[in-house]
Amino acid sequence: MHRLSKSRACALLGLTRSLYYYCPRPRDDSPVIEALEHLATKHNRWGFKKMFDYLREQGHRWNHKRVHRIYTMMKLKHRRRHKKRLPARIKEPLTLPIYPNAVWSMDFMADSLVSGRRFRILNIMDDYNREVLEVTIDMSIRSERVVRTLNELIEWRGKPEVIRVDNGPEFIAWPLAKWCEEHEVHLQFIQPGKPTQNAFIERLNRTYREEVLDQYLFESLSQVRALSQEWIWMYNHERPHESLERKSPRKFLEARFEPELYPSFIASNNQLKSITFNCPN
Repeated sequence: MHRLSKSRACALLGLTRSLYYYCPRPRDDSPVIEALEHLATKHNRWGFKKMFDYLREQGHRWNHKRVHRIYTMMKLKHRRRHKKRLPARIKEPLTLPIYPNAVWSMDFMADSLVSGRRFRILNIMDDYNREVLEVTIDMSIRSERVVRTLNELIEWRGKPEVIRVDNGPEFIAWPLAKWCEEHEVHLQFIQPGKPTQNAFIERLNRTYREEVLDQYLFESLSQVRALSQEWIWMYNHERPHESLERKSPRKFLEARFEPELYPSFIASNNQLKSITFNCPN
C-alpha cells in the first residue's frame, strides 16, 4: 500500500483538489414541477411560453432555461396538428383599433351536449385589447337575441363605433340592422368566404374551443355556461397574450388608461381611429 498525500495522489492522477473534494448538491425542482403539473392539468392546451409567462406574472423568478428543462423532462410538449393550407388568396386589410370600443367583433360557434342536442354560442370581443365581452349560449340564438345581448353590453361597456361580422343570417337580418342605425353603429361585413378579415374573433374561437368545448362532455347548458364564465375570467384577467405585450386583456387596458378616460381619449384622437396591417393566413 502506497502512503501518499491527497495532494500528491491528485497530481499523479491529473485531478485538481477541488474536483476531489467536490460533492454535488442536486437542486430541488419540486416547486417548479408542482407549478407545471398544476398548469398542465388546468390548461392542457398551453405551451411552454404561455406557462412560463403566466408563472412570471405570478411572481416566480425561475430562469426560463430551468423551467424549459423541467418542462421537457416532464414531456408536456404536445404535437400541433397542421392543416393543409390552400394556395395564397388576395388578403384584405384588417383594422386594428387604437382605443377601446372602436371595433367589436362577433361570431357564432356550435357544439353539442352528450344527449346529441346541438347548441350555439355567440362570442363578442373588443378588438383593441382582445377582451371577451360576452359569450351567449343557448339552443337557438336569433337576431332579436343578438340585439338584446348588445343592449345589455352597452349599459356597462358603452357602445362601439364599428361591429365587424360575417354574412350569417342572424347578422344580415333586419333587427340588427335597425339597432345599428338607431345607435349610430356601423355594421361592417367581411367578404363571403374570407374569415381572415375577422381574424381576431376567429383566433378567440379557436382558443375557446380548445380550452373549453374540446375539454369537457356537457350534460346541460348550465354546465356550459358555468365553465365558460370561469374561462372568461381567466382569459380576461390572468391569461398572458402574446399580442398584448404578454399581458392579459384587462392588465393591458389598465396599463394605458382607465375606463372613465375613454371619451376624452376618443375625442382627442378623432383624426386617427385605427391602424392597418395585412391579415394573417
